[in-house]
Amino acid sequence: MTRPKAHAQVTVSKNGPYLVVGDIALAKQTTVADAEGGSQAWEEGPPLEHAATYALCRCGHSKSKPFCDGSHQKVGFDGTETAPREPYLDQAKVMNGPVHALTDVENLCAFARYCDPNGQVWSQVADTENPQVRENFLRQVNRCPSGRLVAWDRSTGEPVENPLPVSIGLIEDPVEKCSGPLWLRGGIPVIAADGFAYEVRNRVTLCRCGQSKNKPFCDGTHAAIHFRD
Repeated sequence: MTRPKAHAQVTVSKNGPYLVVGDIALAKQTTVADAEGGSQAWEEGPPLEHAATYALCRCGHSKSKPFCDGSHQKVGFDGTETAPREPYLDQAKVMNGPVHALTDVENLCAFARYCDPNGQVWSQVADTENPQVRENFLRQVNRCPSGRLVAWDRSTGEPVENPLPVSIGLIEDPVEKCSGPLWLRGGIPVIAADGFAYEVRNRVTLCRCGQSKNKPFCDGTHAAIHFRD
């Protein structure tokens, strides 16, 4: 796992924006679909200019997205955090295959759909002795931005995680014609408004439409409401 920059951190402010410190890189990350419309790859846009410390919109109403413009105060945004605080593995369902295991925390789903092509990862895990299936399985699981899904090497008990740069992605989903969550990559600490430190993970997605029922994390609501940045 990529180590975060010194002092890199995202803090959830009470009923307000995400406060980002540590000069964390920021860029659009757009889903590239295959011929059938399945999520296939990520395309990174040019870096967005920002200060070393900046505030990202959490309510979904800013006129200067992705940055906060104070709209949360005008709309009376309720940003109450409702996500479980147990570690990922304490929440996860485990599916064991002969070579790999798959852990899944469904309430973290950001509806990016990298799990679906090639027969879905939940089926693939049972056949990862097959080199082609294994390649597809590991690629698709690692492209899940929310970290809902994690692959594990059963011989070592270690997660099979691609290293990610310490950065924040602004997800765009052309297939669903909507803007997705903030994709925190590379082990960026997230601190709750009450000071609780969420588990540091290689990849998580934070809600930026303001409507998630699993705040501060994304639950895929942006697709249902066709949220646009």
